Amino acid sequence: MPAPKLTSPAIERRVRALADPARARLLQGFFKTGPGQYGEGDRFLGLTMPQVRTVAAACRDTSLDEVERLLESPWHEMRMLALVILANSYGGASAARQADIYRLYLRRTDRINNWDLVDVTAPAVVGIHLLTRSRAPLRRLARSRNVWERRIAIVATAAFIRRDDFSETVWIAERLLGDEHDLIHKAVGWMLREVGKRDEATLRRFLDAHAARMPRTALRYAIERLPPAHRRKYMKAGQR
Repeated sequence: MPAPKLTSPAIERRVRALADPARARLLQGFFKTGPGQYGEGDRFLGLTMPQVRTVAAACRDTSLDEVERLLESPWHEMRMLALVILANSYGGASAARQADIYRLYLRRTDRINNWDLVDVTAPAVVGIHLLTRSRAPLRRLARSRNVWERRIAIVATAAFIRRDDFSETVWIAERLLGDEHDLIHKAVGWMLREVGKRDEATLRRFLDAHAARMPRTALRYAIERLPPAHRRKYMKAGQR
């Protein structure tokens, strides 16, 4: 007989058993959870990412209803666990379940509310799902008023970059250059740097066109792997 699928309360008990209050206090500060900060109000149990992944590996077949219940949790690690379960499940799922996973992910972006939640899972769900489909959903996310949806839009393109498809990253990066949020500047620069690691010419064409108006953080991230002479050139252009 197959083992019964774990319910969300049973999964929550597993996670709570790993709680580390001292580490939780450190995470509260690291993820900027104070009043007015980007992670305001988020709460941590103090798990490490390897611990979350270990629990997720045992929950691969959890129903999407139960995963959504985990997403409702006020605890950051529970939401991370739910998203990692979705990411882990996507690759081996049927086409119908893959579509359900993707739809659940985008339907509950209200619970994807910190940068690590986005970065660990957006390429593995949203990016992979859209590899052979219209990229219009990413462009809608890039125009969102929600900072995490905008970050999903650019970070999801990591899945395309790994397949030497840079056009969507470049398109979204151009649209986000005027974004006011530092977390978007970092994400844009990071994805451009990833493009440059695979195709320096594409990165340099982007920088030649846009370095002068790029936010400093985005520019610094983007040029990190370039030769020193090129880094100096683009930093000088960005000072104009």
